[in-house]
Amino acid sequence: MNPEQFSPEHFGWHFADGVATVTLNRPERKNPLTFESYAELRDTFRALAYAPAVKAVIVTGAGGNFSSGGDVHEIIGPLTEMAMPELLAFTRMTGDLVKAMRACPQPIVAAIDGICVGAGAIMAMASDMRIATPTARTAFLFTRVGLAGCDMGACAILPRIVGQGRASELLYTGRMMTAEEGERWGFHNRLVDSETLEEEALTLARSLACGPTFAHGITKTQLNTEWSVSVETAIEMEAQAQAICMATNDFRRAFEAFAAKRTPEFAGD
Repeated sequence: MNPEQFSPEHFGWHFADGVATVTLNRPERKNPLTFESYAELRDTFRALAYAPAVKAVIVTGAGGNFSSGGDVHEIIGPLTEMAMPELLAFTRMTGDLVKAMRACPQPIVAAIDGICVGAGAIMAMASDMRIATPTARTAFLFTRVGLAGCDMGACAILPRIVGQGRASELLYTGRMMTAEEGERWGFHNRLVDSETLEEEALTLARSLACGPTFAHGITKTQLNTEWSVSVETAIEMEAQAQAICMATNDFRRAFEAFAAKRTPEFAGD
């Protein structure tokens, strides 16, 4: 991927100063996802693992909403006509989007305004951090369309963010989580005004892009892989991970900057 020349068909893309912004941009329908946009998003996040120029990613929506999830007419309707093998291929594809978001080394910041439901809520959940506005409304509404709450990793990831009991309530009922609840429960890192959402997300993403990005990738890997290991194993994994980071030029740059009483300039190597 060349982030400066990349031009996706099914969502917006902007790249500058090491930050890539993915914008779900069907505002007239509150930015729903389609078969094609799922696949292109999956492929994009997979490609980001091989795009070192991209240091951080913002995911957001156009027109005052994040995403209304899977398009009712373009996805849900056709799904009712499919046989089981086709359905399984689809659900695996959507899960692959979450896998790709978690596997890409760049920190992902979700900037959430308005409606954030269904697969849109999953994309927000799969991001590393979430900044939202007071009007953000988030719902994992799968049970409201006759499906289980266990969609795209929700039963594994959401409890780790908000706790088992709160995740259970959201996944069983499919109800809207208000922005205030989301911040109080730890789903949103913070709330900001709608007018400053883009600026706040960009400021955070740029600060990450200016940091030791190789080390950020290690942190993301450890946050993912340590979910399923013992504390003893995690400590050993972190010992090895930190030793790897100590061999980087960024580690030396930080020491030299500290000794010279100046701010370090990291290069991600």
